[in-house]
Amino acid sequence: MKKKRFRFQWGAFLLLIFYGGLFFLLFSRMFMLQATGEVEGQELAARAAAKYSKESAITASRGKIYDTNGQVIAEDTLSYRLIVVVNEKATTDAKNPRHVVNAEKTAKILADYIPMDEDKIYKQLTRVNDKGEKPYQVEFGSAGRGISHETMTKIKAEKLPGVLFVNDLKRYYPNGIFASHLIGFALKEENKDGTFTTKGKMGLELTYNKELTGKDGKVEYETDAFSYLLPNSEKMVTPAKDGDDIYLTLDKTIQSFLEESMTEVEKEYNPESMTAIVADPKTGKILAMSQRPTFHPDTRDGDNMKWLNEAIEETIEPGSTMKTFTLASAIDTGVWDPNAWYPSGQYRVHDRVINDYNKVGWGYITYLQGFQRSSNTAMAHLLKLIGEDVFFDYLDRFGFGKKTGIDLPNEATGTLLSNYPVERVTTTFGQGSTVTPIQLIQALTAIANNGKMMQPYVIDRIVDPLTGKTIKKHEPVVKGQPVSADTAKQVKEILASTLTAKDGTAKDFILNDYEVAGKTGTAQIPLGNGRYSWGSNEFLYSFLGMAPVDNPQLIMYVSVKRPKLKGDAGSIPVSKIFNPVMLNSLKYLNVNPEDVKHVDDTSIQDYTGQSAEAIQVELANDGLQPVIVGSGSKIIDQYPKGPQKLVKGNLVFLKTEGDITLPDFTNWSLRNVLAFKSMANLEIEVVGEGFVASQSVSAGTVISDSSPIVVKLKTPAESFKQDVETPPEGETTE
Repeated sequence: MKKKRFRFQWGAFLLLIFYGGLFFLLFSRMFMLQATGEVEGQELAARAAAKYSKESAITASRGKIYDTNGQVIAEDTLSYRLIVVVNEKATTDAKNPRHVVNAEKTAKILADYIPMDEDKIYKQLTRVNDKGEKPYQVEFGSAGRGISHETMTKIKAEKLPGVLFVNDLKRYYPNGIFASHLIGFALKEENKDGTFTTKGKMGLELTYNKELTGKDGKVEYETDAFSYLLPNSEKMVTPAKDGDDIYLTLDKTIQSFLEESMTEVEKEYNPESMTAIVADPKTGKILAMSQRPTFHPDTRDGDNMKWLNEAIEETIEPGSTMKTFTLASAIDTGVWDPNAWYPSGQYRVHDRVINDYNKVGWGYITYLQGFQRSSNTAMAHLLKLIGEDVFFDYLDRFGFGKKTGIDLPNEATGTLLSNYPVERVTTTFGQGSTVTPIQLIQALTAIANNGKMMQPYVIDRIVDPLTGKTIKKHEPVVKGQPVSADTAKQVKEILASTLTAKDGTAKDFILNDYEVAGKTGTAQIPLGNGRYSWGSNEFLYSFLGMAPVDNPQLIMYVSVKRPKLKGDAGSIPVSKIFNPVMLNSLKYLNVNPEDVKHVDDTSIQDYTGQSAEAIQVELANDGLQPVIVGSGSKIIDQYPKGPQKLVKGNLVFLKTEGDITLPDFTNWSLRNVLAFKSMANLEIEVVGEGFVASQSVSAGTVISDSSPIVVKLKTPAESFKQDVETPPEGETTE
């Protein structure tokens, strides 16, 4: 047998080397992956999680804005977003189409429900891309967002194929036109990733956007390659963090009084603009603030409107309201002699002549008469007695020419003109130099508050809605004491005489139940070329006042620019705002008319743990009205907290254990009803504004279940209609 000769096969050898090398590389790679768990510097577990892990967002709510009593001014509410499927690929059953089959009909019907023209809707429904392809679905921008439940229901009833709705959140302003330039508004904005965020665009919504904006949460979960949720997979939830809530110093009831009065005057006199502020002189809290023209924050509709808060951001020549502080300067420096005589009519400053508003004056009269008549020349003569430098030092003390520091943006400073002698004289009666309405309010707090000037503010506190913890609390700030308490008292008395004196210019501001002190103003409006407009319909009419005189609880500034007077005095439209707002607000705050001349204070203490019966008798003897909440013998809580001083006649709530007997709420203010509701922890539904007119459950009923109790309120405008009738027309005012 012939022996086979071995032949070396190079081809087989090379194949062995090639595949052996591949196997070695693959084995080495597998070993490295097992050992390190990484590939190209990335963890395989992380890449797998990225591929198969999904997440969905949990939308955070924007923080709410409340008034001082916890009434909602702005909040997020459920709304709907309109989506229309236009691609026929969405339909699998021709008998039940899931896309738009008749674009013309759909556009025509939708135009009846959303703020978009029919032709624009049709173009959106029929649009195609550059390749001539239809999108799967279309939306309609802002017109298709924020749709109410009512509108959504009506559209659904039309049974339009392809029309869908997605739940959404919308910023809602339940009070409509309500301090709109102060509150501002917020709108949905689309982010780069296609999500939407509500962002403040004006007012407090813009200024405190960071605090109000929440942080969205998310839910993370694992899926398979086909996006189905894997069995036994864990969900990881990161909860949403809602935005912080903001509590304002505004009082919804007082703000409503102001809005109602301003709207009525706007309709009757059609002025170019109006501004009004109501404040607490003892703390600097702004209780109400508004202007005209204004807008509804839900629609942002407004004609001839300035998109700024005029009370803070716009300067004015204040007119004779400035005489209040010229008078205060004269009294505080000791040069004021009310019975001294001076020549009224004209006052010469080099080549310039200062006139009284009637051009000729009243001959020689006393300074007191001059102030009551709103004489410009009286202020000019007083400036000589005070001294120009001293006078401008007082204006600085009163805060003019600089920001008040109110917690609002873009505050203007105004300009005090003092370069020329005539400018110093005209500043004494409010012409030439400029101020802001909020500066006038701040300065008047010094007169109303025994010489102590309080910084105005609108933010009471900022609260975390989850924990209830107060993040930031605003306390009253004393800005200084520009004049003494005795000076402030004298100024109040003289201001009150402008209403009661025979020749007083503020007679239109007399209230039947309360004594008012204040100063009218009739300011010429600069035309921008060094000249001023002239004519009864061409002035800025105003009033800066307080009430009650002996212990002012409220101060108020009102201005009406270029009203169509139709024969009325310029003070009439101003009084039609000041009078009802001041009267109704004082009644709402339980400032009793019979107590205003001699306001009696009494002190309360912390009564926790003491006998309810004994404290009830003690408080009644002190002139207060104790309300026992519960049937127990020992006091476990109280409102207001002690120790503090209260005006006699105020209610004091004493909480005990046991069943609660319903009191007679008649004539209670909203504030007192809310205090009782909180302390009693009852389901009390409050309807209306002002004072309690009726209640659904009779007084004396022992409450044994959680059935709601309805308490209806009526506004003082309804209850005290006769009290707010305009006084008879007096003399032309200044």
